[in-house]
Amino acid sequence: MTKLELEKIAVEVRKGIITGVHSAKSGHPGGSLSAAEIFTYLYFVEMNVDPKNPKDPNRDRFVLSKGHVAPGLYATLAQKGYFPVEELEGLRHIGSMLQGHPDMKHIPGIDMSSGSLGQGFSAAVGMALAAKMDGKDYRVYSLAGDGEIQEGQIWEAAMFAGARKLDNLVLFVDNNGLQIDGNIADVCSPYPIDKKFEAFNFHVININGNDFDEIAAALKEARETKGMPTAIIAKTIKGKGVSYMENQAGWHGKAPNDEEFAIAMEELKKAGEALCQK
Repeated sequence: MTKLELEKIAVEVRKGIITGVHSAKSGHPGGSLSAAEIFTYLYFVEMNVDPKNPKDPNRDRFVLSKGHVAPGLYATLAQKGYFPVEELEGLRHIGSMLQGHPDMKHIPGIDMSSGSLGQGFSAAVGMALAAKMDGKDYRVYSLAGDGEIQEGQIWEAAMFAGARKLDNLVLFVDNNGLQIDGNIADVCSPYPIDKKFEAFNFHVININGNDFDEIAAALKEARETKGMPTAIIAKTIKGKGVSYMENQAGWHGKAPNDEEFAIAMEELKKAGEALCQK
């Protein structure tokens, strides 16, 4: 798949994020938008997954540790064909399968229920260990927030993964610099993130997480790394793709009103049209 094709899908993912959160009148657009390229590349290039067989025992696994950015994952799964795009309009509605956080029992393509910050990565580590113990060659991917890594459980899981040399495990840290209370450096600084993961025996790669070429190169490097798990520290823009949401902590967990929704969708429509002209 070409970079241009991936960029077009990422725009559709962003439209799905805004559509779902607006329809729900609640949710987390900022961190969903910042991770759109990561979601898109994982599901459309990197991972061995099949929407027609979502429980394939040999599939690659993905665990969204920062479960509150479920709108981003749901929008990606819809684009991939796990369920109709129209389902996104039911986000957080009673009777809809799309809950505010990922639910593995009711949503096709969700490998682990998550939402309690810090816990998802532990589940991913367990899956990677299981693959090793069972002699399977599937890989496990996880996405954590840079605010989320203030949780101690992240580091307990990292210590275990490094000690067990889980080279089938890749953790993305979405380093958009903002959490619900503001700048991560002011709330409880996790910096230097890369040096911390290196100390836990991870192979560490720093990238621009909104650039498909850099994501592709990092994941190739991760596949070639043996004897240790990989942490990809992805510098991103919170709220990317919607001008008034970019780098604004206030959009961490707030839905756009009707006027804001129209502005966002128009911006994304123009972004998509511009890509079609290339």
